[in-house]
Amino acid sequence: MTPVNLLLIAITALLSWMAFNNRKLADRLILWPPAVDRHRQYDRLITYGFVHADWSHLIFNMITLFFFGGQIEKVMLSLTGSWLTYPAFYLGALLVSILPSYLKNQKNPNYLSLGASGAVSAVLFAFILLSPWTIILVFFIPAPAIIYAVFYIGYSIWMDKRGGDRINHSAHLAGAAFGVIFMLAMQPAIFGHFLAQLSNPTFGFGR
Repeated sequence: MTPVNLLLIAITALLSWMAFNNRKLADRLILWPPAVDRHRQYDRLITYGFVHADWSHLIFNMITLFFFGGQIEKVMLSLTGSWLTYPAFYLGALLVSILPSYLKNQKNPNYLSLGASGAVSAVLFAFILLSPWTIILVFFIPAPAIIYAVFYIGYSIWMDKRGGDRINHSAHLAGAAFGVIFMLAMQPAIFGHFLAQLSNPTFGFGR
């Protein structure tokens, strides 16, 4: 059982669904820098991750979180013995992944950001650190997790510089980095495990 991960999915799905039908709620939860800068609504640096732009955005993030978040929750519980580690990791990922975008657009009244993608990236890259050769499905196409990671990072860097698609690639990059750094800070021996796994490919499907 992975109760925390399931609870995060349930809360995110519920709040996103409510926000689809309640513009006032969406406007209060979304990241809008002037509200943080002028009105000290610092909670927006986390609540933005519990609302989504549309159903496809929500479903993609929650499916990814369902398949990989539960496994990371189990690993963190076994390593620390505390069920608080995983929610701290997830909420920390939401905060850290949005900070570069927030600081860059702190005075921009036209900037908005929402969605759990940054935190989901942290979860996914934490998993990749543990099991780099696991086969994952990327838009129904099977690929080794480490190959996907390389492509994902390269594509995110390219699109972050290019811009124009209304996707916060900076949050994806910051989230991915946070996922790796958090895992290594929690258990440095994971790096040796990663190198050993990387040098000994064993393919299997992720759950």
